[in-house]
Amino acid sequence: MKFNKYKEMDPHKDYFALPNDIFSLDLSPCEIALYAYLMRCENRKTYQCYPSYPTISKSVRMSVKTVQKYVHILEDKRLISTEPTKIMTQNFIKKNGSLLYTIHPFQEAVEYYTQRQIEHNSRFLH
Repeated sequence: MKFNKYKEMDPHKDYFALPNDIFSLDLSPCEIALYAYLMRCENRKTYQCYPSYPTISKSVRMSVKTVQKYVHILEDKRLISTEPTKIMTQNFIKKNGSLLYTIHPFQEAVEYYTQRQIEHNSRFLH
């Protein structure tokens, strides 16, 4: 029996794609890392995921506060949106759950970024 030290990788299950234009949006390395992690977690049919701040924090090696900061930045840049969720404990107590993240169509963020650049540049022309 031959030992294969490399796991057979399924391109549909073991990989995810980032848009090539990710590098044209002037994102910081932290923004790219957070966006990539959310893309990795997303359900490919609903474009949503709900990892907790601590889970994201551990995965991208940022503090929870830093993750919160960059979540807001990605929302401002129209890459994602978030919604609060509620959970019910075994004692029937309602509590806040993790955020539900929705990954927006990438072209929306590109168009928004382009429009902001045009507006920014036009202020210097007048």
